Parts: sequence; structure tokens; C-alpha cells
Amino acid sequence: MNIDALNIKYATLTPEQRVAELYKDFAPEKVLFTSSFGTTAAILLHMITKVNAKQVIHFLDTTYHFDATKDYKNKLIQQLSLHVEDILPETWKNDFTRSDETWKKDPDLCCSINKVEPLDRVKPNYDIWISGLMSAQNTHRKSLNVFEKKDDIIKFYPIIDFNAADANSYFEKFNLPKHPMEAEGYSSIGCTHCTAKGKGREGRWINKDKSECGLHV
Repeated sequence: MNIDALNIKYATLTPEQRVAELYKDFAPEKVLFTSSFGTTAAILLHMITKVNAKQVIHFLDTTYHFDATKDYKNKLIQQLSLHVEDILPETWKNDFTRSDETWKKDPDLCCSINKVEPLDRVKPNYDIWISGLMSAQNTHRKSLNVFEKKDDIIKFYPIIDFNAADANSYFEKFNLPKHPMEAEGYSSIGCTHCTAKGKGREGRWINKDKSECGLHV
């Protein structure tokens, strides 16, 4: 089934129906699922584990995450019985970004070393990659369909047409815990040095010509 056919088939399905259908159209062992354990992460974590409790969730541990994110991750692991595998950057490269403070000089390089390269080592083992992007988050994401062909993998965005109200309703319906930093004014949470308070993704990479880490562009 090609991308156009997949997008037509899944366009009218609910996010929950999309997730269920995915495991019929693709072999479960070939499905890659990454989560940042950010402010909306619990939605897709809950949605997917209801359908496939054995799904492994890959977490890109850049070594720069907030303690609150790590605590939230552990809370969701316990509450949803998640199977999480951490993906780490190469130690010497990560150490370089720390001593060099690369995020100040070249944030694209910092993201490449600590996020893109580690995931690139994993992706060849999979046919499809699930991600929780939502079209309301920024201009780039607004242009995405449910499926996108990216290099040698198909990307799947089951909640791409969710908005803030949909997200809040899902949290309330299933009594899911919120990321503790959301109440402090953080809407999008990544690494400590590239995250500030703000609505949507406006708190990411402030004063930098950058709106994505490189994983989704």
C-alpha cells in the first residue's frame, strides 16, 4: 500500500482507529515508536498501549532532560505499564557538546549528535515510525498528513489533527497525569538549555532560527 492510499484510508478514522488499523497493516515488530515524554506524550502512550501492550517505546535520552521529565517518564511507565528503551548518544560526542556548549553556537549540530544520530542507528530495524506530532504545534506540522515517506521509513502521525481542546479532553477522559512543568507555563518541553516557558512551541530555541530538532524535517 503506497502513501497516498494509506492517507486516504486513514483520513476519516479516529486516532484510536488509526492506531488499531496500523497493527493490521504493518507487522508489530516493524513498528518504531518514539516518545519525548513531553506535555502531550501521555495521549499516544495510552492510545497505543491499549492496542499493543507489548509495544516498545524508545526514549531519546540526550542527557539534557529536565529532572521533571525523567520523573514524569517514570510515573507514566508505572501507571501505563510501559516498556521503555532509552537511546543514548555516543558518550564522547555527548561529552563534547557539554564542554563546548554546542547548543549556544550550533543548536542543529547539538541536536544531530544527541538526537538524530542515535535514532538513525535504530531506524533501519523498522518499516514505520509512530510519532505524536500535532498540526497545531507549528507551521511545518500543519502541512503533514497522517502518513509521510521520509527517507527509508514511513512516518505515522495518528493524532496529527488533534488540537489543544482534543488533547485536554483525552487527558480528562482517561485521567492521565500532566507533565508537572505544564502548570508552570511550559507548553513544549525538550532539553534544559533549549526550553523556556511559552505557548505551543514558542518556548523552544528562543532567538534561534530553529523550530524543530531535526527528527521530523
